[in-house]
Amino acid sequence: MRLGHLQPLYERPDRPGPWASVYFDTSHPDESAAQEWERAAREAGRRLEGQGADRATCRAVYERLTAAPPGPGPAAGRAVFATAGEVVVDTPLPTPPPMGEAPCWSALPHVGPLLELTGEDPSCLVAYIDRTGADVELRYGHGLRDGHGLRDGHAGDRLGSVHGRQWPVHRTASADWSERHFQLKTENTWERNAALIADELRACQEEIQADLVVLAGDPRERRAVRDQLPKALRSAAVETARGGRAPGSASPGTHAARLLDQEVDGARARHAQERGVAAMERFRAGRMPSDGRVEAAEGVPALVDAAREHRIGSLLIRPDGPDLYREVWVGTEPDQLALRRTDVQYLGDARPSPARADDALIRSAAVTGAEVLTVPSADGETYGDNIPVGGLGALLRWPYEGGAD
Repeated sequence: MRLGHLQPLYERPDRPGPWASVYFDTSHPDESAAQEWERAAREAGRRLEGQGADRATCRAVYERLTAAPPGPGPAAGRAVFATAGEVVVDTPLPTPPPMGEAPCWSALPHVGPLLELTGEDPSCLVAYIDRTGADVELRYGHGLRDGHGLRDGHAGDRLGSVHGRQWPVHRTASADWSERHFQLKTENTWERNAALIADELRACQEEIQADLVVLAGDPRERRAVRDQLPKALRSAAVETARGGRAPGSASPGTHAARLLDQEVDGARARHAQERGVAAMERFRAGRMPSDGRVEAAEGVPALVDAAREHRIGSLLIRPDGPDLYREVWVGTEPDQLALRRTDVQYLGDARPSPARADDALIRSAAVTGAEVLTVPSADGETYGDNIPVGGLGALLRWPYEGGAD
């Protein structure tokens, strides 16, 4: 999971914290729901105040929780993060938060549960292709767009269109020499238009960092587009026979649109599973020294060192890991973190604060553009053993030299 939606929590130095983090269950909307939510919001405010939160922040949290939820669709819960009397992020949740997740007042936003509750949500470019061009949209499941809004998994943001050559695009059945020449020109048009579509998809992917591409529409043209995609993007592209560019081929609410939605959801789910398996395979191999190089790290001391040097490429979190709760010390900057308070002071922050290890490492990952992957619990059968040790691990952007120290 990329963490762009968490940037508002970390990008402004005038909001150094502490932070109120509240996970709020709204999964039972009935006639008495408004009263129940109001009582729960009051209780959340009392708990935050009991932990030392200022009244302005407690009031802001209460008012937000009792207001209408953000986003166009129903939600099973909300995650609200506030500081200095202001709600900074209010995120609807697709699944209800666990009962034991109490409101928290801490140096950093407590975002660890947010990752598990929302799960992997690969963003997806969908290209509706014919032999004259394509329409491109972005889909993102239940995803968290800029920290706001529970989005319909079958809704998309229109990114634009590609308009290639409009003639000639139809071949003839004649074997005459002039007709064969015309057919060659037609095929050249198809290839040229496919190149334009592939280039547009490359540009869109580079701009928004979409995880995969679904190619729908004309069979021949979509294969030609896939062949002309850059190698890395081609490996993340899938084709579907559902949908198309012609009017009415996948209109919202139709059976054809629902079939296309299922194809896109399936492609997204497979991509998330494959990415998780690949990351764990790399982690297994990388944690063992090879020629004096270690390409993965686990345990809080090694991860704190890697985070300070911006070496974390993928942060792996096992929700049941005991190291998630381990105390570290943090400053106002993401690379100001250490196991000891005095070390953070040496790094330039005169007033460091204690924080959970998972929250500190997630902040570092979000700011440095790393991804975070949630690993199944130790009793799961997906990977078969208790890794990463302690529940925290990382694939590194560049390896340790000379061993794992």
